[in-house]
Amino acid sequence: MKDIVRCAITCSLLLIIIGALSACQSADTTPTNSFKSKEGSKKGHYTSDGFKNLYVEDNDKNFFDFLEMRFLGDEKWADHASLADQVPIQAVDVARLQAKNNTPSEIRQPLVTWLGHSMFFVQHNNLTLLTDPIFSDRASPLSFAGPKRYVEHAMDYAELPDIDIVVISHNHYDHLDNDTIRQLAARSALQVSPIQFYVPLGVKAHLTNEGVMSNDVTEMDWWSKALATNAFASAEIQALPSQHWSARGLSDRLQTLWASWSINFGDFTVWFAGDTGYNDIQFKQIGDALGKVDLALIPIGGYAPRWFMQKYHVNPNEAVKIHEDVNAIKSIGMHWGTFPLTAEEPGEPVKVLAQEKLAKGISESSFISMSIGESIVIEQ
Repeated sequence: MKDIVRCAITCSLLLIIIGALSACQSADTTPTNSFKSKEGSKKGHYTSDGFKNLYVEDNDKNFFDFLEMRFLGDEKWADHASLADQVPIQAVDVARLQAKNNTPSEIRQPLVTWLGHSMFFVQHNNLTLLTDPIFSDRASPLSFAGPKRYVEHAMDYAELPDIDIVVISHNHYDHLDNDTIRQLAARSALQVSPIQFYVPLGVKAHLTNEGVMSNDVTEMDWWSKALATNAFASAEIQALPSQHWSARGLSDRLQTLWASWSINFGDFTVWFAGDTGYNDIQFKQIGDALGKVDLALIPIGGYAPRWFMQKYHVNPNEAVKIHEDVNAIKSIGMHWGTFPLTAEEPGEPVKVLAQEKLAKGISESSFISMSIGESIVIEQ
């Protein structure tokens, strides 16, 4: 009977999501190889029909494999909704964010707010940065199905101060959300300086399809640089490697690139890891190229079951390795405590991170976790 129920659930989900993904694919504009130059085609992460990782053999697992693992496998999955109290959350101090540039004690120091999952709002030197924004209740192409937030939103996102820079790591639904992009496009049109979006190769068309002006989107390859400016300041943006993959439908796997990002505010460098697995080459290369990272934003959750997730999602042990490889002075854990995407309990990543830091002799303050909605000053 249990197997029959599982199969019924799986088949129902397949019918729902296949239809949604097919609709999304026909609506999205996903260029295939149109952005490749002759020089680019020689790069190691390019293939004849998409992209690849350099230090791991990409598998051909797809959405069906995930459903089989999730509903027909033997792994125990945490009931995230019933364990949501493991995740600390507080209302964002909106007044503090809006007054940041006028507050003497904070005017020269970066202010960082975690809004859940991989979404951070960083304010420094008259610039604001938003990473992998998702304002929706679900990480899904559907408004009524798919992974639903098991914690509340910490604020009304319309109350965020003007946004200057948005970086997007890749096109998965928990990192690139249609409704959020539409909200940001509408907001950008009302700002004195429009939002500048920075995305990996192939992702620009998705944003413009959702209403973002083409001139406001910069599509970038690994190691390329761009300059973000508003009326008062500028920051250097650099796309850097990560070990992940891309897909929004059933037939567009690896057709767009994935990336991590460096944002150099002049006297303060943030490195945003996006979503990534670990290898012992690329993150050391990033550390060598950047010299030091004042603040690294590194995933610590979304890693279980390990046999299925390991290639493309780090666990806390590997997150600590990345912290060391990129020469981070301070790191904050992300990609946990928001959406029920993997098997581990909501609070497990933070507990395991504490154990890993202790085992490696890393100070408590050098790699931290935050409450959703919390804002902290990064002392320089």
